[in-house]
Amino acid sequence: MRSRSRSYRVCGLAAVVAMVLFFGSTGRAAVSDAQVVLQWNKIAEDIVTTPPPGAMIKTYQNEGLIYMAYVSAAIYDAAVAIKGGFEPYGFDVDACSGGDGARKGRTRFSIDASPDASVQAAVATAAYRILVKYFPSDAATLDTRYAESLAAISDGQSKQDGITVGNKVARQLICLRAGDNLPALTQTSSFEHRDPGPGVWRLTPPYALPQTPWVGDLQPFVLRTVDQFHPAPPPSLESPQWVAEFNEVKAYGDAAHAADRPQQSATATFWTANVIRQYNRLGRDIATAQALDAPGTARLLAMINIVGADAQIAVMHWKYHFLFWRPVTAIDPCSVIDDIFGPAGCDDPLHPPDSDRNPATVEEVGWRPFIGTPNHPEYPAAHGSLTGAITEVLTEFFGTDQLNVDIHGSPGDTVRHFATAEEIVQEIVDARVWAGVHYRGSVESGVKLGQKVARFDLNHAFQPAR
Repeated sequence: MRSRSRSYRVCGLAAVVAMVLFFGSTGRAAVSDAQVVLQWNKIAEDIVTTPPPGAMIKTYQNEGLIYMAYVSAAIYDAAVAIKGGFEPYGFDVDACSGGDGARKGRTRFSIDASPDASVQAAVATAAYRILVKYFPSDAATLDTRYAESLAAISDGQSKQDGITVGNKVARQLICLRAGDNLPALTQTSSFEHRDPGPGVWRLTPPYALPQTPWVGDLQPFVLRTVDQFHPAPPPSLESPQWVAEFNEVKAYGDAAHAADRPQQSATATFWTANVIRQYNRLGRDIATAQALDAPGTARLLAMINIVGADAQIAVMHWKYHFLFWRPVTAIDPCSVIDDIFGPAGCDDPLHPPDSDRNPATVEEVGWRPFIGTPNHPEYPAAHGSLTGAITEVLTEFFGTDQLNVDIHGSPGDTVRHFATAEEIVQEIVDARVWAGVHYRGSVESGVKLGQKVARFDLNHAFQPAR
């Protein structure tokens, strides 16, 4: 009994000490610098993806990645400015005087930051300033979260120095991206059309306007130009590859028989999760499991979002360049209605036209994909591009393609484990075909594009400090 009682007293004393260390003398819970990076990444994710009341969406996913890249770059530069360890993403503020965006690439910058400046204050301030700039309608929510972050930091010179660093970093990032000319959230834009005909993209059910063509015209974050890496064109409609890919998606991606393929349908559904939430959660999980410090955490999340944004800027550029048709248009020509791009696809559903003019393929009126078709052109696949980029980021981070990561997807909080980067890549290729929204070669082309973008970006940013 004495032994057990002494054990209780020791444990109780340890618990008291732990509580003092955790809560500090103020009674507030102590939070590490890395935890504040994680907190503001999640705050940004919520702001970017949560629709306002009555709205279906807040940002399309490719668009939302742009804003996540802004915030992630600011958080990364704020942490690195104080703690060092890695080269900053940003640039010299003098290169962007006047904020007109007239700059050529990124020039390294440095901020005179005291090593004693509060990383937490710097990170919170930088993230807050970026988010308020681009999401002013969420100012009330952001004001509250920012006040909470500052209230958890002891008053003093360190806190004030951190706030100063965060403000400087945010101003520089806003200046750097001033030339982007972002349109209003979720807005479509003009682009060069092609005459209607076989292989040419048309609006697909439910006939929403083209999704964010402007993303493909943005200044990339690290890439030199949006067209730096040029994918091969889509397959000729006379080629055996086209026939094989047409028949595969027709057979395995249709909604009518999805229940007969439960495993394939579950895989297709899993990868319909919001990619911003999916890959940022993965980044937070890895940073937590690896016990990364603030610069390391900020770097991983910046690589995910900035490299991911560059991959999507590139893929959207090529989508609106090739303007290749979606499976539903190729398989069911009667799905094409009179729209701003041309006339309806068929006058008589009982006798649909040979839409690709290839006798080796057979059209099917009423065919619909298992998953709703995104409202942008088909080739190359955007999800393939992003996943190719993210797997390259993770391979660079771990130093191996043996990742052993858990990824959360749809529905709800479904979790899948992936041992290697190749497993993730192969599953996204299958998933988009089984969803009925892409041809296999398109997803493979998207993956290759994303990988090339990531390799370039990772060789030109986020390097250890020299």
